[in-house]
Amino acid sequence: MLLATRDPAPPYSPTVLPYVVSGKSDPARVRLRGEDYFDDQRASLRCGSALASLDPEQHVATFADGEVVQYERVLLATGAAPAIPPIAGLSQVKFHVLRTLEDATQLRAALGNARRAVVLGAGLVGMHAAENLVNAGAETVIVEMRPQVLPGYFDETAAGLIAGAFVQRGARVLCGQSVVSIAPREQGFMLKLVNGERIDGDLLLVAAGVRPVKEYLEGSGIRADEGILVDRRMRTSAPDVWAAGDVAQAASFFHDAPRVNGILPNAVEQGRVAGMDMAGDPGARDYRGGVPINTYHFFGRQALSVGIDAVEGAETHVTSDAAAGRYRKIVLKDDRLAGIFAIDLPFDAGIMVELALRRVDLAPVRQDFLDNPRDTARALMSRLWR
Repeated sequence: MLLATRDPAPPYSPTVLPYVVSGKSDPARVRLRGEDYFDDQRASLRCGSALASLDPEQHVATFADGEVVQYERVLLATGAAPAIPPIAGLSQVKFHVLRTLEDATQLRAALGNARRAVVLGAGLVGMHAAENLVNAGAETVIVEMRPQVLPGYFDETAAGLIAGAFVQRGARVLCGQSVVSIAPREQGFMLKLVNGERIDGDLLLVAAGVRPVKEYLEGSGIRADEGILVDRRMRTSAPDVWAAGDVAQAASFFHDAPRVNGILPNAVEQGRVAGMDMAGDPGARDYRGGVPINTYHFFGRQALSVGIDAVEGAETHVTSDAAAGRYRKIVLKDDRLAGIFAIDLPFDAGIMVELALRRVDLAPVRQDFLDNPRDTARALMSRLWR
């Protein structure tokens, strides 16, 4: 078995990257498995080896260095790469992205000299990086095209609490703004916003989202849209080819059409489904569909997001303590959980995902769940998992 990755580093979890940037994690100690693991699995690991093309008819994979490998079955888990927005002048200035371990170490090195930093994009990557910049003492500006920070995870109220924490620590958060152009300066750069404002800086991070890496599919005949289209066993349109993770466009639990749902828990589950199906494991089962789930820590606080909050015919229940900065929203449809979101009101995200996936009827414990979702969910799942 061959495990090939375009990343020059051995496998690591992308969730560790913000901690490498902050200095809390040593980049030399973040690998997920030692060499013995691959020996035990009778697998060879090839790092720094990008897939260049795939020929499903001949069962041949060709790598960027020209090496050709004949395969019986192949899993495409090529992930995603940073999306670089078409901003005039961007290519003329030095900027950072944060997607790989190498990106994280380079950004870490740049923090020490940064006095004025600009982050383009207020998703999870951008907000994690912005926190590190603030903590490093840099004057930090966050620019987001959407009307709020973390638009894919939280509503306006929750996002406002998160943005407020950044503002309290001296950052500027500019939502509903976009960059028209960027120009180099002697000691950095100057960017111009759509409203005419000009901002100088010496460190620029582009965190404007990601795109699935699937260029190698050209000429393969494998069906793709935003990502590689797969069925509920993660099979592509080509025989003996599976796809999983950030590159796969798979079933969504809440929507009819397949979606790219680039978050770690879904990637892990998709990989498990694909691996068992590839091995012909009799215990293999269909992928149940992606459920959005995220845990976000900022300045010692916690934000949690599970499911969706835009559901036709759903009931929304909000608990809020503005003075303490705590907030929770629960979304129920026919007494089933569609979404739960919170700032500093913790719950077990994994348990909530299971409640949603299993369509657990919450009617018998409805008020208890609304009053105390964490303990009520734990009690429910302790019975359901037996």
